[in-house]
Amino acid sequence: MSNIEFRTGVIRPVECLRKGWDLIKDQYWLFFAITLVGMLIAGIVPLGILLGAMFCGIYYCLFQKMNGQRMTFEGLFKGFDYFVPGLIATLVLIIPAVILGVLAYIPLIMMQLSMMKSKNPNPDEMFAYLGFFAVEMVVLCLVLGTIHAFLFFAYPLIVEYKLSGMEAFKLSAKAVWKNLGGVVGFIALEVVLVIIGYLLCIVGVYLTLPLMFAGALVAYRKVFPPSGANNFNAPPPPSAFHGAGSYNQKI
Repeated sequence: MSNIEFRTGVIRPVECLRKGWDLIKDQYWLFFAITLVGMLIAGIVPLGILLGAMFCGIYYCLFQKMNGQRMTFEGLFKGFDYFVPGLIATLVLIIPAVILGVLAYIPLIMMQLSMMKSKNPNPDEMFAYLGFFAVEMVVLCLVLGTIHAFLFFAYPLIVEYKLSGMEAFKLSAKAVWKNLGGVVGFIALEVVLVIIGYLLCIVGVYLTLPLMFAGALVAYRKVFPPSGANNFNAPPPPSAFHGAGSYNQKI
């Protein structure tokens, strides 16, 4: 991990989304199917146990496309090759979410107990419980949002460099911290896309997911330039790289 270098100050959120679209537009519907099935599989098992594997599978497919290889639907299931490191990286987010979520509901439980004990509960006491709950929810969102941001590069690092979950999280957090403005700007754009998607009868959220994943990988490649040292895949035949160099130069 110590040999993996990264660049700083290179993320331009709008540009990343635009180049992400350029990356997938000729196979958009195939990648749409990959992301849709990946997210559905991730939601089958609770607590995000399959989330890491599916994210890795989605990025595996994007790496195929970015490296000039043929992107295939079957590539999604290559994510299970990274199940353990993907799970560990996901648990970095899930465990704090569960703990903080349980703690956040303590005031509501206390309020319910208070209402059961007394037919005329003190309004000031009820407002105090609700106020404390609101503060805890704000803290929960801030903490989980921060962890999510620090995980931004973790899954591509797992796929490209075969890092463990904790190694990927640590390196991702370090790179995010050095590119904080660009990462926060990109996540803000993702939030805008999600809001627009919900306004389009929720269906739009699924339609924008491929663009968000592709834009995130473009941002990753700007921060972590290609290295001959990674072992993402066995060397493909020379014909597989036809036209690939022009895209990497634009990034």
